[in-house]
Amino acid sequence: MQRRDFLRLLALAAAAGAGLRPGAGEAQAAAELYDVPPFGNVSFLHLTDVHGQLLPVYFREPSMNLGSGQAPHLVGEHFLRQYDLKAGSSLAHAFTHLDFENAARRYGKVGGFAHLATLVKRLRASRPLALLLDGGDSWQGSATSLWTRGADMIGAQKLLGVDCMTAHWEFTYGAERVRQAVESELAPIEFLAQNVRTLDFEEPVFKPYTLRSVKGVPVAVIGQAFPYTPIANPRHLVPDWTFGIQEPRLQRLIDEVRAKGAKAVVLLSHNGMDVDLKLASRVRGLDAILGGHTHDAVPAPVRVGGTLVTSAGCCGKFLAVLDLQVGALGVTDYRYRLLPVFSNLLPADEEMRRYIARARAPYEGRLQEKLAVTEGLLYRRGNFNGSFDQLLLDALLAVKGAQVAFSPGFRWGTTLLPGDAITFEHLMDQTAITYPHTTLSELTGGEIKAILEDIADNLFNADPYLQQGGDMVRVGGMSYAIAPHDKIGARISDMRTGGRPIEAGRRYKVAGWAPVSEEASGEPIWDLARRYLRSRKNLPPLKAGRPRLIGVKGNPGIE
Repeated sequence: MQRRDFLRLLALAAAAGAGLRPGAGEAQAAAELYDVPPFGNVSFLHLTDVHGQLLPVYFREPSMNLGSGQAPHLVGEHFLRQYDLKAGSSLAHAFTHLDFENAARRYGKVGGFAHLATLVKRLRASRPLALLLDGGDSWQGSATSLWTRGADMIGAQKLLGVDCMTAHWEFTYGAERVRQAVESELAPIEFLAQNVRTLDFEEPVFKPYTLRSVKGVPVAVIGQAFPYTPIANPRHLVPDWTFGIQEPRLQRLIDEVRAKGAKAVVLLSHNGMDVDLKLASRVRGLDAILGGHTHDAVPAPVRVGGTLVTSAGCCGKFLAVLDLQVGALGVTDYRYRLLPVFSNLLPADEEMRRYIARARAPYEGRLQEKLAVTEGLLYRRGNFNGSFDQLLLDALLAVKGAQVAFSPGFRWGTTLLPGDAITFEHLMDQTAITYPHTTLSELTGGEIKAILEDIADNLFNADPYLQQGGDMVRVGGMSYAIAPHDKIGARISDMRTGGRPIEAGRRYKVAGWAPVSEEASGEPIWDLARRYLRSRKNLPPLKAGRPRLIGVKGNPGIE
């Protein structure tokens, strides 16, 4: 697609009512956003953590992302100041939670593979040899991706023109399915994962890297799968594989590709940004880390020594463009843009639109079942409960007759605006996993505290290499206090249920879902929550429960 044709389509979209600046200059604003002049001689396009979302969605960024106080742990006004973004602008909406409902209605949905395809074609028209990299978590996160075991997403990736990918939630379909997909469905996409080895002889399971020539420049892409897959997800799904960060092995590979002539070396990573920042300080020879996993959308790279560390958001909401100037001695300059994919401003690519319609057609009846109408904003994202998490917790408490409920600290899941119908598809956007069983257990107060302490350490440990999970487990039916900066064993206090302190030796009925045990069984969470929603018709606004925070005053990761 030529530049003039692309700008003409943007103008048509604006004329139809899609605008970044409602009222005046919509076509110009759209052209400015997506007209990214080419630079240098090597280009990478990067998306990550799509989580099965083929269609445009709403997705609210977090209002809490506690951590170092530096990128990526900035939210709201702190984020705007750091990156010099204007409040109320389209970019402020894309990158923050501020005034989310009004801004979402103003700027529309984001992502969607048909709109991504238009943008990818536009960028490749001026960068004909640009490599498109997928950071993983693409085959999971929706009903159709679960029911097709990722096949719908593989078809979309191939049509989009993905060159290389790595993985995390893909592994939850099991080792056999992943092998089958890589060997017989994925080509020509290269599946890269240097840190996945066999348990017995530590032989590589997947290709560790690829060497490509871009405009005569030799470049290397090394793949880094999520290092804690057997910890964060059920071990029995990949029983014969080991993961881990594998620093020494990565360094050897960097040296190997440099010895083979690579003038630019990038790591396609699913470590999470905090891990990537530490990793960049401990290995030499990486020019860039194109990162994912934590869903952080960071507009500018963080430079660590000679390495650019990036993170490109989630749900197809963003497409990153990294242009490098590479000479005989390596990378000498760069340009980076993280582009929000506003579906109102990017015309749908017709070929991708038809593919998506075909892929969804067998399931449309099930997907569109209306369960209830929400009167408040439903979202999942942040260190603690979101309102959609709260819905699942309330359903568990009511249906299971429990005193306390736990829901996993997943970061994926789309957003609904007040007045939207909650369909079965929306429910599956929050729950579509291969181990969806609900449980009811009796735990002592001491055991409950131990669980919370362990998960809090996974999230708030000062060493990024020991942060092995998602966000904090979502909790219903009880309140507690947390001191994120304390050590394990001292973070959780003042646990209460029904207004009364939880006693260490007393037993409590605790409901949950997504157990990692191979022997686990129980009704799928989506069936339980569907019955709960059907019985209510209209869902009043939900206040997401949040613990009392200790020692975080002034932290720019909290609004």
